[in-house]
Amino acid sequence: MNPTVRRLALVALLAAGLPAMAQSLNKVDPQHLYEHWILINQKVDIDIPNSARGVNQPGCASVSYMIGSDGVPRDLKVEKVVPQGDFGQIAMSAVSNFRYGPSLSNKNHDPVATYYTVPFNAPSDPAGQQKVMAPCRLTGYAP
Repeated sequence: MNPTVRRLALVALLAAGLPAMAQSLNKVDPQHLYEHWILINQKVDIDIPNSARGVNQPGCASVSYMIGSDGVPRDLKVEKVVPQGDFGQIAMSAVSNFRYGPSLSNKNHDPVATYYTVPFNAPSDPAGQQKVMAPCRLTGYAP
C-alpha cells in the first residue's frame, strides 16, 4: 500500500475512534468527585455582570465540565439554569477558576467529567439549599 494512502487510512481510523474515546470518559457525580479529584481552591474569583438579569431571587445553575489531567476544568457548558436569567454566566465564571489536585486513588491523574451546581440566594439551612438546587441536578453521572 502506498505510504500516503496508509497514513490517510490511519488518520481515518483514529478520527473514527475519537468519539468513542470521548464517550468513555468517566462521568462522576459531584458527591463522589473526591474519590478522583479534590478541589484545592480556598476562594475563586467570579465575574458578575453589572446588569445581571434575575439574580435577586433564589435559583441555581449547573455547569458540566471535564477535569483535565492537570486539574484544570475544560469544555465548560451551562446545562441548567433555574429560573432563567444570568445565573449560568456567573456559575461558569466560578467553575472556570476551580483548580483540582488528584486524590490518592487517582495516581495517574485520570480526567473525569462532572458538574457543579451553584446556588444563588439560597437559605442558609441545608434543606433550603437542597430545595433551591434540586431543579439543577443533572442525570447520567455515576456515583
